Amino acid sequence: MTSYIFRRLLLIIPTLIGIMTINFFIVQTSPGGPVERMLLKIEGQKDTTLGRITGDNQSDVMDTTSVNDEKSIYKGSNGLSPELVEDIKKLYGFDKPILERYLLMMKNYITFDFGESFFKNATVIELIKEKLPVSISLGLWSTLIIYFISIPLGIKKALNHGTKFDVYSSTVIIIGSAIPGFLFAILLVILFAGGNYFDIFPLRGLFSDNFDELSLWQQIKDYFWHLTLPITAMVIGGFATLTMLTKNSFLDEISKQYVVTARAKGLEENKILYKHIFRNAMLIIISGFPAAFIGMFFTGSLLIEVIFSLDGIGLLGFEATLYRDYPVMFATLYIFTLMGLVISLVSDILYTWVDPRINFERV
Repeated sequence: MTSYIFRRLLLIIPTLIGIMTINFFIVQTSPGGPVERMLLKIEGQKDTTLGRITGDNQSDVMDTTSVNDEKSIYKGSNGLSPELVEDIKKLYGFDKPILERYLLMMKNYITFDFGESFFKNATVIELIKEKLPVSISLGLWSTLIIYFISIPLGIKKALNHGTKFDVYSSTVIIIGSAIPGFLFAILLVILFAGGNYFDIFPLRGLFSDNFDELSLWQQIKDYFWHLTLPITAMVIGGFATLTMLTKNSFLDEISKQYVVTARAKGLEENKILYKHIFRNAMLIIISGFPAAFIGMFFTGSLLIEVIFSLDGIGLLGFEATLYRDYPVMFATLYIFTLMGLVISLVSDILYTWVDPRINFERV
């Protein structure tokens, strides 16, 4: 197993490079980049000078081109000043050839140097560290709750297939899966967060304003009190698929010949279930864990973050894509791709723990 883990760790490097390379050249060659956005912004202010440019880039643009140089933004009917266009390209690093930009990015990313955001006055690392607690809280707790509910429920449904419990629980699951998570989140806000009925749960942020003044136990309660509604919204939409997958996987294993043989030998039902059926049925569940975790951690929480005013990685990545903030875009892609590859390796290790018959040394 040690040699397999070592090979997989080595394989992470070319996989990560390949994903970053493809995305870099696709994004960098697409129209509507940060330079074009800034030029369009300036063109909408025909009578302004460089010192009157507003936004998060004000200080950066001022550093690049001084007002005292008396450069006019417009040259009459000729449009923008060529000097200004070159200054803006230099500001965003587009004065270099694309291959040089790519090699510089990969060199910096090896040491986790992601540079500075184009449109926020902060480094990418600072932004990610600021948003990470929200995304970790939503992704981690939602995933744990979904798995702790779905797997036992799926097993119970498989063992009671066709009974009233199976029918009633399937009805609840179908209703839960039919309602989008963001729609359920809005319903929770209306009912329990001061919408039209009850004002029980907070609607904004991960902590209360007086969080630092609370005792440890009160801080824990405050933390989970803020997470109750967003996690509930994410769990409702996520547990249905995993529950049915677990049930169908166990039903498929229960009908196989080795189960019939084990029962014929007089083995106890619990021993058959947890020693033989469980490890075979769980393989398909484990195989889907990396994608489920990354999806819950990043993409799945975007709308939930917006609805509950939680500023996390999902919202950061969306805004970066919307505004073509390339350093933030590529940094989030790099981090989550790396996380996905590592979690995939962890899933393979879990394979051998669930079913010792699996030997990756032969792969």
